[in-house]
Amino acid sequence: MVFKYLMAMTGDPALSEELTQETFFRAVKYANRFDGKVKVTTWLCTIAKNAYFTYLKKERRNSGQSIEDMEIPVKEDVLARENCREIYKAVHRLDEPYREIVLLRIHTDMTFADIGEIFDKSENWARVTFYRGKEKLKKLLEE
Repeated sequence: MVFKYLMAMTGDPALSEELTQETFFRAVKYANRFDGKVKVTTWLCTIAKNAYFTYLKKERRNSGQSIEDMEIPVKEDVLARENCREIYKAVHRLDEPYREIVLLRIHTDMTFADIGEIFDKSENWARVTFYRGKEKLKKLLEE
């Protein structure tokens, strides 16, 4: 599940593998901090998200780009190639947390409850935010 989550965010199998390893390294290192209030998968995905953002910050420093300008590839087998680029550009233009929630729902098997836990919010918040993200995405695609 962690690998699938990272694949949804990065679109790069090699990077996803590396970040998955980093995620489990951090999980073992900080296992004493796990309090059991959330599912283990939610805790691991939160660690994975933080590992990915750390990676992006390092890449930004090395390349001089902002995180928002960095492109994250999308699986080409999901959508037709010509539509994929336009849809991804629109998703990429979404503000956080809409971008991440849309990617989580589309590319992983996460429930709204799991997504809410990752963000320390309710399941209803995740549903509403996903709906609003979809509406914003529709508007961006119409432009």
